[in-house]
Amino acid sequence: MRVIVLIIALICSVAAQSGRTSTATNDSPTTIKTANSTVKELFEEANSYLRVKAGEFETKKVPFSDKLYEQTKLEQRQLAAKYATVAGLRKDLAGDDYYYLGMLDWIAENFDGASESLEKFVSSDGSAIERVQSARAILTVIAAKQNKLDSAESTLKQYLEKDPKRASELYRMEVELAKAYQPRGEFSKMGIHAEAAYAAAKANLRGPAPKARTIDEILDAGMLVFEAYSNLPDEKRADGALDALRDSAVETGSPSLFYYSVDKKINYMIETGRKREAIELYLSSLTDAKKLMPTESAQSDAYARLSRREKHYKLLGGPAPEFPEYDVWLPGKPVTFAQLRGKVVMIDFWAMWCGPCLAAFPSIKEWHQEFGKDGFEILGATRYYGQEVGAKTQSEEIELLKTFRTKYALPYDFVVAKDQILQNLYGATSLPTAVLIDRKGIIRYIETGTGPTRLEEMRAMIVKLLAEK
Repeated sequence: MRVIVLIIALICSVAAQSGRTSTATNDSPTTIKTANSTVKELFEEANSYLRVKAGEFETKKVPFSDKLYEQTKLEQRQLAAKYATVAGLRKDLAGDDYYYLGMLDWIAENFDGASESLEKFVSSDGSAIERVQSARAILTVIAAKQNKLDSAESTLKQYLEKDPKRASELYRMEVELAKAYQPRGEFSKMGIHAEAAYAAAKANLRGPAPKARTIDEILDAGMLVFEAYSNLPDEKRADGALDALRDSAVETGSPSLFYYSVDKKINYMIETGRKREAIELYLSSLTDAKKLMPTESAQSDAYARLSRREKHYKLLGGPAPEFPEYDVWLPGKPVTFAQLRGKVVMIDFWAMWCGPCLAAFPSIKEWHQEFGKDGFEILGATRYYGQEVGAKTQSEEIELLKTFRTKYALPYDFVVAKDQILQNLYGATSLPTAVLIDRKGIIRYIETGTGPTRLEEMRAMIVKLLAEK
């Protein structure tokens, strides 16, 4: 199963380039003699590299790992960059050659090179309309990634005026434009493109793409729609975006999509002063999870995810409870949340044995340095774990914590409890759990887990809370 996951990930990855320009310095495995190969053949080998390697991994029973995944993608980019260089030196390029050269640069993430070649291809006579449309789709994505939005809009318009139109290409163009408008604060335009991306993602359900990937695209596009309308702000349409996501969850039978849509709406309702209605939604959604999900496993999954959030929902929008008791506060002096009023406070529930907790430390330290001057305070909350961390006594574990704090250069205080009392108080029964408290002492954010998306979300909330005076 783990190898199959890698195969799907590798095959699907080409369609979602990150925007970095890659330079090839190492030779990659090749089978074609480049001097005797057409540009199309060079592209086909580079394009099939992930699929071929995935087949090799399956045959050799190589287990999945993030390192293997990234290394294989790097090898493909290097191979494509090498072939693009070889093909680009040829003097007899014409017509479809420019398409395949552009596609090589696209795989290599050389966006300037890809744009130059694909523009030549689109403007050439006699080109197959299917490839012209694909070239326009990629040109739109590149222009959006490079913040050339007038060009992206113009090329998208040309694409929409012709056939064929593929839902997968529409999704990719529209979602990139929505993301491009977001940091500019142009939320009306963001909403237009996010809505179109969402419609395209829904249409992809009827296509050949793996269902799990399509559900991820529906979630990503739906959340962009929500973010656009919540930032306008347009509460009614923001609610509607999350309701549409929930309907899609029922349609696809996805418990994760059901949970994310309901969880986001409950949080949003509490954030917008509708806590009573939010709790009512929570209780009714527990019933709906059992009633609307198509299989017993999906019902149990959605129900369990929501159940774990009950404590969080009750705490959100209310005053942060003081720590009732703890054993050690190190190395500073104990403070109460009442004394911290006027500051934005983060409580990081963690443990020395928790890998995801450690993975979040670089970001947390960065926030401490970046926002400390603006009134941002961090408290690390943990408890005694004894033999789990190799400590025979509590005093020995305190020494381990001191050493740990020095090793990881953590600049904030630790609050150490004897048991789970602090974790239970804040519903932090899974680690890591982060709690954000605003300047008025109100809990505004509680989430469990880590990862790039979660860390970006936390940072955005810290910025938002600091801006509130």
